[in-house]
Amino acid sequence: MEQPGPWGAKALTSSHLDPALGRALEAAAKGTGVRVALIRRPGRHADCGRPAVRQVYAAHTMPGNAWVHAATTDDPSQLLGLDFTALGMGDHHTFDATMQGRPHTGAPLALVCTNGKRDRCCALLGRPLATELAASGLGGIWEVTHLGGHRFSPTVLVLPHGYAYGRAEAHTIKDVLHGVQEGRIVLEGCRGRSAWERPGQAAELAVRTAVGEYAADALSVVRTEIAVRTDGAAPRWEVIVAHADGRHWRVIVAQGASLPPRAESCGTSILGAPARMDVVAVRELRPASLAS
Repeated sequence: MEQPGPWGAKALTSSHLDPALGRALEAAAKGTGVRVALIRRPGRHADCGRPAVRQVYAAHTMPGNAWVHAATTDDPSQLLGLDFTALGMGDHHTFDATMQGRPHTGAPLALVCTNGKRDRCCALLGRPLATELAASGLGGIWEVTHLGGHRFSPTVLVLPHGYAYGRAEAHTIKDVLHGVQEGRIVLEGCRGRSAWERPGQAAELAVRTAVGEYAADALSVVRTEIAVRTDGAAPRWEVIVAHADGRHWRVIVAQGASLPPRAESCGTSILGAPARMDVVAVRELRPASLAS
């Protein structure tokens, strides 16, 4: 939902949005798979209070049912009338009925994280990127509250397919947005599809790279199982990735540590080794082995 002006670290309750409404939205979305975020147009953020009309988007990013619907509202409390459980399952009818929403027919959306109160990197690196993209004449460019993975700033989420990009540069995002219009994915800088958890994101990208698959909805993560470890080693997952043409792959993903130690954000000098997903193996499965 559009909310211009400054954002705090927890933007839903520390911005010009009514904090009581922010808390209510957080509570309504909890456990539903829905993430509520604030957006604003790139540029200077005057302390201008509450806008008369706000842009609102709802999106679902699962392959085969990826969509973005749009609406405007002069009363943000309307969002409390949404069925968040239905939205989380990919049903847009509650959004359309409550908000008078319609399918978004404009440019793909590029949401650039610029929430500097959450992490300075997002403001120092994200805001110039959002400004450059908007100044180039592209539509669908918004600043957005925290996306996660700020050590990869500037980070961008592209809708409708929901692929996230890290350490993004303007030329890459322009290619990404052009690709979306053709139904294909750009792998440069891609951190995975938001529909999956981190092991699934790593596995899907590994299969794309291995077989040269760029069609946006060609691959799905159909199963993720964590391996039982008795040796105290780092977690490891077995992920099954399926192609729309019937092929399947078993991908082994292990949790590793990012080395050498580094500061995890612009706002700290403390060195750490954040967890990362390492793909250990990618193997195409024969039909007879899928049940095993």
